[in-house]
Amino acid sequence: MPDLSSLYRQVSQMHAHLCPRQVLGVRMGARAGLELGLTLPQAGKRLIVLVETAGCAVDGIGVATGCWVGRRTMFIFDYGKVAATFVDSGTGQSIRIMPHPEARSNAIRHVPNAQDQWHSQLLAYQTMPDDELLAVRPVQLNFDLAALISEPGLRCVCRSCGEEISNGREVAREGSDLCRACAGDSYYLPDETTGLVVQPSQLFPRPTFVIDRRP
Repeated sequence: MPDLSSLYRQVSQMHAHLCPRQVLGVRMGARAGLELGLTLPQAGKRLIVLVETAGCAVDGIGVATGCWVGRRTMFIFDYGKVAATFVDSGTGQSIRIMPHPEARSNAIRHVPNAQDQWHSQLLAYQTMPDDELLAVRPVQLNFDLAALISEPGLRCVCRSCGEEISNGREVAREGSDLCRACAGDSYYLPDETTGLVVQPSQLFPRPTFVIDRRP
């Protein structure tokens, strides 16, 4: 069992404070190690975590497991839930861990004299038994994990905008590779009033053609 106190200190240093959801993340990550029989936090990349929130719990999970977005061992599917699926890529075993439905009421029972509910959760979540704090169930992924993780060195250039695409995220259209934005799945719109400050051809010399969006 990892030293939870040390993990709480580490994640609190990242945020300059400690909150209940950071603690939940630490406890979820630690429990995953026990369930999967893995020594955590890991130095390698055997454990993969799919988290369902973009909030504080993510950093608690990262500290406890050694999984991070930048290492491609953590992927965020923001469902707005403090929940995560932990995948042992060596065996294929997957478990989903989330707070127990009665975790909040259990916290008040464990620390009834806290100044408010928030502090009750903060204190109780650090010491409550796993079976009163967390719910665990086995799951199976419905997609190819290897495709999500991808392989190092996979790169191509979008035929439309000329920007480089990594990790096999291109979209094939009529025999050409497009980035997701040019394929119609963009989260932003170009500012047509200013035009392009730098042409894609200046960034990447290899595109087939360049679209000039200046007025």
